[in-house]
Amino acid sequence: MTYCVGMVLDKGLVLMSDTRTNSGVDNISVFRKMFHWTVPGERLIAMMTAGNLASTQAVISRLEERTKAPIDRHNSLLELPTMFQVAMETGKLLRETVRETQAENGPAGKGRFTASIILAGQIKGMEPRLFLVYPEGNFIEASFDTPFFQIGETKYGRPILLRGYDRTMSFEDAVKLLTVSFDSTLKANLSVGLPLDLLVVARDGFAPLHKRRIDASDRYFEAISSSWSDALRNAFHSLPDYSFYQPHE
Repeated sequence: MTYCVGMVLDKGLVLMSDTRTNSGVDNISVFRKMFHWTVPGERLIAMMTAGNLASTQAVISRLEERTKAPIDRHNSLLELPTMFQVAMETGKLLRETVRETQAENGPAGKGRFTASIILAGQIKGMEPRLFLVYPEGNFIEASFDTPFFQIGETKYGRPILLRGYDRTMSFEDAVKLLTVSFDSTLKANLSVGLPLDLLVVARDGFAPLHKRRIDASDRYFEAISSSWSDALRNAFHSLPDYSFYQPHE
């Protein structure tokens, strides 16, 4: 399992992902799930992946090959004219890869291989855009009504985002909000774990404004985790008391 969030702000895009991959409690590994490509001054494209690791690694490897392919192939992420076309190409490749992985598993294989991708980026002269790409290859785009996407283990961190998100918030506040969302998820599900990868992309920046890896010794993450726990306890104790002996009308 994993947890990834992509968020659209007026100022740009903020992405965060965990790195834990596990096949049981005694087989836990760290794999990067966030990737980005840039053409300085012209475009930045970022992806986060969740689902079957073989499928998502195959998709990223194929996209990496395309970014280094001869120009006359005209299928590179770094050449397509719009983010919508990048999403279409990514969806097509994801659908093909998932089908190949499933076919290799054979008719007697157990389970269904799935994978999903959060695609984010901006091309010069256009707006920053955020897409959620499904294993079937179709996708949806973030909007004012749905300004962020989650993939993986989404349920524990979603209430934090719904209550705290504001499209006009600063990048710093967005990172704080995501940190709380991830801390809540880490506390509730052992299949999501540190380190975390963070990427901040300013509107019309076409290069990472800020990127870092947050590990278990990170002082800011420790402070947020501890302070959030204290704040929740204080908020709980400040709520009106329930009484068995008072009428509740």
